[in-house]
Amino acid sequence: MSSQFIHKLEQVQNRHTELSSLMSEGNLEAKDFTSMSCEYAELTPIVEKIEKYKATQKEISDLQELLDSPDTDAEMQEMANDELIELKKQLPDLEQEIRLALLPKDSADSKNAILEIRAGTGGDEAALFAADLFGMYRGYANIHGWKFEIMEASESDIGGYKEVIISVSGKDVFSKLKFESGVHRVQRVPKTESGGRVHTSAATVAVLPEAEEVDVDINENDLRIDVFRASGPGGQSVNTTDSAVRITHIPTGIVVSQQDEKSQHKNKAKAMTILRSRIYEAERQKIASERAADRKNQVGSGDRSERIRTYNFPQGRVTDHRINLTLYKLDKVITGEALDEIITPLISEDQAAKLTEIDW
Repeated sequence: MSSQFIHKLEQVQNRHTELSSLMSEGNLEAKDFTSMSCEYAELTPIVEKIEKYKATQKEISDLQELLDSPDTDAEMQEMANDELIELKKQLPDLEQEIRLALLPKDSADSKNAILEIRAGTGGDEAALFAADLFGMYRGYANIHGWKFEIMEASESDIGGYKEVIISVSGKDVFSKLKFESGVHRVQRVPKTESGGRVHTSAATVAVLPEAEEVDVDINENDLRIDVFRASGPGGQSVNTTDSAVRITHIPTGIVVSQQDEKSQHKNKAKAMTILRSRIYEAERQKIASERAADRKNQVGSGDRSERIRTYNFPQGRVTDHRINLTLYKLDKVITGEALDEIITPLISEDQAAKLTEIDW
């Protein structure tokens, strides 16, 4: 452990003690108490890891004293030596746990997410693949106990999705899904193909942290809001009132349309949620790009132009190109059951990259 790292640990412990003292005085304003409580709660598990690390160091020191003492008999020496070996093995893992816990948190990690899936190249087959991805994320959400709600959907003629936008809410949704952004490629024999040839098509996925009003300040004067009559497949009217809403954010040029609800008010509310999240994510990406300008080996920017994963059905394999990971369990990945086996290594890779950037 470097002296810088030890100093960092002391700072964390001192701040944790200071917060405990300040909160116990009972003369704080409600907003200050809430802020300190949140910070205290964040620091507590880190302090527990630090205390465990220091306790392990103390045990090692005590055992070493026992081994160095001429009064220790042979049987006790053997027992102490075995325990010392085990404790020394634990130290690097405990230190790594602390380093990971001290990594700067992505402020969006705890947020809900807006998940956007769009059919790319490949026509009807791409739309069917977009529907498969929709099913994969819905299954994954069910496994984690998240709420999965369609906000807008445009279906193809044969049951796929040209585009589908979903609200996913629950614990740490964005932290789990954020590396799913990018181009997902599929290789398989399409249902529409009579010759049995393998085709390649694609769908794009965008994962946006669901922004709250406090995250993005939108000036009403920067919005152009158009209302129109909702239409279904083939252009037929599905509503007799102008309930559909299109909102254009003039400074960024971001446009959101919403027509799933019969109420213009509800469509506007949904459109604003999507718009707010897209503006928030655009700003996050801008900041992230600036920070990562010098980083050569990153998991990926999440850019939708970047091919991130290939699903090869004939061989039953899934390959994530960012970390060169291949799993021969496509059937379980596409249902969401084994998706964590890809997401967890992606998170670990991102953490490893961040650790190399911090000078401790």
